[in-house]
Amino acid sequence: MSGTFIGMPAFPKAARDAVRDTTLRANLRHATHTIRDKRAVAVAELADWAELREAGKQIKNETLLNLDTYLVQLEEAVTAAGGTVHWAADAAEANRIVAGLVKATGETEVVKVKSMATQEIGLNEALEAEGIRAYETDLAELIVQLGEDRPSHILVPAIHRNRGEIRDIFASEMAKWGREAPDGLTDSPAELAEAARLHLREKFLRAKVGISGANFMVAETGTLVVVESEGNGRMCLTLPETLISVVGIEKVVPTWRDLEVFLQTLPRSSTAERMNPYTSMWTGTADADGPTAFHLVLLDNGRTDTLADEVGRQALRCIRCSACLNVCPVYERAGGHAYGSVYPGPIGAILTPQLRGTAGEVDASLPYASSLCGACYDVCPVAIDIPEVLVHLREKVAGQGGPGHRLEKAAVKAATWVLDHPAALAAGERIASRTRALHPKKLPGPGASQWTESRDLPEMPAEPFRDWWKKNRTGDRP
Repeated sequence: MSGTFIGMPAFPKAARDAVRDTTLRANLRHATHTIRDKRAVAVAELADWAELREAGKQIKNETLLNLDTYLVQLEEAVTAAGGTVHWAADAAEANRIVAGLVKATGETEVVKVKSMATQEIGLNEALEAEGIRAYETDLAELIVQLGEDRPSHILVPAIHRNRGEIRDIFASEMAKWGREAPDGLTDSPAELAEAARLHLREKFLRAKVGISGANFMVAETGTLVVVESEGNGRMCLTLPETLISVVGIEKVVPTWRDLEVFLQTLPRSSTAERMNPYTSMWTGTADADGPTAFHLVLLDNGRTDTLADEVGRQALRCIRCSACLNVCPVYERAGGHAYGSVYPGPIGAILTPQLRGTAGEVDASLPYASSLCGACYDVCPVAIDIPEVLVHLREKVAGQGGPGHRLEKAAVKAATWVLDHPAALAAGERIASRTRALHPKKLPGPGASQWTESRDLPEMPAEPFRDWWKKNRTGDRP
């Protein structure tokens, strides 16, 4: 997986810094509460929501168990429809493929519809290194790009920004990327949206190459699907002469009948809408409509390894609705940047460590970025048991060892021996009581201090319970 967020500290430190930012916390609280309240109303409209949720889970499970078959079927259908399929084992290979395809057109700029897969592999940076400029066209992604920022939410990448901050970014940065912001721009949502529309329109009309992701790929026909709310996706997918789609291999669904389920659950669970304002579908190429060249880059980048994990593979069911982020008490306070990945929140805490591995400090910390309250599982439209996977990954991280885990194992081993020897336990209790005035308020060492960082150690009693019992309850039955 790409090191897009390289240099980020482990989650505990990043979160500690984030919660001190009062503006960030206010922005997140307002946005997440608004989205999740609207979602609850939209979901409650469907009497069969539970059945749709279970259907989505079962479709995804069946697809993942037979992924090789459906991917081959998809490749054959895309090829028959005039498209070209490329297979990318990792981020580097995917970036090489896309850069080569763009260079073959002779173009030096591309327009993009929001794609987490391209963020995952660091495509924009890779294209820039090859002399190709990529323009983000989703409003929130535009804000992030102009502000030289990083996305912090799956659905609303600029959720950490308020209207005043967005106005300042547009006013100072738009001219460097194309059409400048209008004079006297205010923080009115309508004015901000109009400034973005005018800025992007010239890029849509000029671009010869478009790059997209896809929410779904239908194996039986080779059809790709993008759902979005602004219309920028429709422009990117239809106006350029060449379209390149970079899509994770888990996004395939077997049939149109299966797609029907997700087109009901995704909009309600993400934007709290009954249906997406724009649902764009394309199958290969057509002489009279849309791009004349279509390339599909199927991205693995750790997904096959994730698929091999019987517990962890359920993370690949994710349809990127972001509902889990909006109900998570940890995300609400820490924000998306603290996760050090393009996949923040609860789903990021289980997906990123599987795609990237848990060898790095950031990735090893992510399974612990949760209170295990289970709210994420309750709202997931494909019933991913995120708490189960978190505990599973914690076990893996602990099994790797490391100073903190080695100390914990040693402490448990010592405690086991003491508890198996009552005389030693009694002696230890007496010594602890008699030396209580010397006890520290917090445990020493970076690993142990995490337990007492925000609380004092309990005060040791003046005498052990066993001694008190003998003096005060002699002859009584316990």
